[in-house]
Amino acid sequence: MKKIFVGNLSWKTTEEMLKKHFEAFGEVVSAKIVIDQMTGKSKGFGFVEMADADSANNAIRELDGKELLDRELRISLAMERKDMNQSGGGRGDRGGDRGEYRERREREPRGNDSYGNRSNYR
Repeated sequence: MKKIFVGNLSWKTTEEMLKKHFEAFGEVVSAKIVIDQMTGKSKGFGFVEMADADSANNAIRELDGKELLDRELRISLAMERKDMNQSGGGRGDRGGDRGEYRERREREPRGNDSYGNRSNYR
C-alpha cells in the first residue's frame, strides 16, 4: 500500500469525491480528509491510500496540478511521521527552552491563595 498526500483541497470536497477522483488510477483502499477538531471543517488536505505503488505513482503523476472543484491539487507521496521529525519540521523541534522552563518551575514551589487555590503569583 502507498499513501498519498493531497493538498489544496476545496472545503467542499468530500472523502467520497476524493476516492472517486483517484479510482481511475487503481484500487483506493481509503480516502481521508483531515478535519480541524475545533471547527469541524476541512483543513484543506487529506490522504489517499492506494493498493499498489504503480497505481499511486500514476495518480501522483497524472493528478498533481489538476483541478478538483476549481482548486489545483498538490499531490505527492506522503512522508512518514518519523521522516518529518528528522527533517527538522513539525512540532518536535523546540530546542532546550521548554525543558529549562519545566526544570525551573519544579524548583519553585507554588503557594496557595486565600481560597486554597494553587497559584504561581507571590
